[in-house]
Amino acid sequence: MKAAVLREVGKPLAIEEVSISNPGPREVLIRTVAAGVCHSDLHFIEGAYPHPLPAVLGHESAGIVEKVGADVRTVKPGDAVITCLSAFCGHCRHCVGGRISLCDGEETRRKADAPPRLTQDGGAMHQFLNLSSFAEMMLVHENACVAIRPDMPLDRAALIGCGVMTGVGSVMRTSNVRPGETVAVIGCGGVGLAAINGAAIVGAGRIIAIDMSPAKEGLAKHFGATDFICAANTDPVLAVQELTKGGVDHSFEAVGLKKTAEQAFMMIGRGGVANIIGMIPIGQTVEVPGFMFLGERRLQGSLMGSNRFPIDMPRLVDFYLAGKLKLDDLISRRIGLAQVNEAFTEMKRGEIARSVIMFDA
Repeated sequence: MKAAVLREVGKPLAIEEVSISNPGPREVLIRTVAAGVCHSDLHFIEGAYPHPLPAVLGHESAGIVEKVGADVRTVKPGDAVITCLSAFCGHCRHCVGGRISLCDGEETRRKADAPPRLTQDGGAMHQFLNLSSFAEMMLVHENACVAIRPDMPLDRAALIGCGVMTGVGSVMRTSNVRPGETVAVIGCGGVGLAAINGAAIVGAGRIIAIDMSPAKEGLAKHFGATDFICAANTDPVLAVQELTKGGVDHSFEAVGLKKTAEQAFMMIGRGGVANIIGMIPIGQTVEVPGFMFLGERRLQGSLMGSNRFPIDMPRLVDFYLAGKLKLDDLISRRIGLAQVNEAFTEMKRGEIARSVIMFDA
């Protein structure tokens, strides 16, 4: 099969032929239909986060089940599925405590003495985040995918697999935004727009979108923002404090920078919570004034929107088909696998929401 391979940090992905194994016990072979080009992949390409190489990248995807191994109970051949990097074992302390997105069990991966899922010329090819979806096929543990209703378009379903789940989940699960509360979202890329959309779905009273590009205002308001602040020419912390007379109840940092993480904390009011949903590069620290914790302000992280994806993702599909979740406008363009490096170049310019790789393109 064709796959996009990262061989060296800082270099473009190479489209190569890679071999994929047959499904073993509790494994699912999926024909990839669509894969979103996510900023998280770019972090690994640029070396902000380490990963063993060579590796097939990609982690935001949807497809059709081709084959299942022994003991698979949750999906069957022919099912449409969304994949999720939050593969879970089901019985560790995080899983039994209802926080499956935090599972770090090894059981969803093949054992070290077992043949690898991906190979090339007889040598092992590393699987990325349990998925490796920049490829024509994926071989995953059954607890890394969930079946969805067949009337859901798979190019839009793919976005739910990471960016949308991260943004919406951070609102609904991590921070538990309640109707009428105030929200600020820093960064109007795919994840930030999903957070704005999630805040609108749960009935937030005021949703303030913040971005460096004034061109993002229309899109942010389309997704549910009530206000827009262009941080290129305005101090967003002061602007939020003035708009809300003291700060928001919930802020969401969807950029992944030290500065914006600190701004997210500074713009919450007493009793508020700042959620860091962007990936801040390893080695960077976040500094906030200690005295502000006396006002019961909180600064917290969010991993994949604190999801319970076997429940959450089918619900997000229902939201989309009911017209509540706006996925159509997140897709800037549909491309073929060969255009993946071009998509990352456009992403770095900040001009697009999401490119989606279509495997029939």
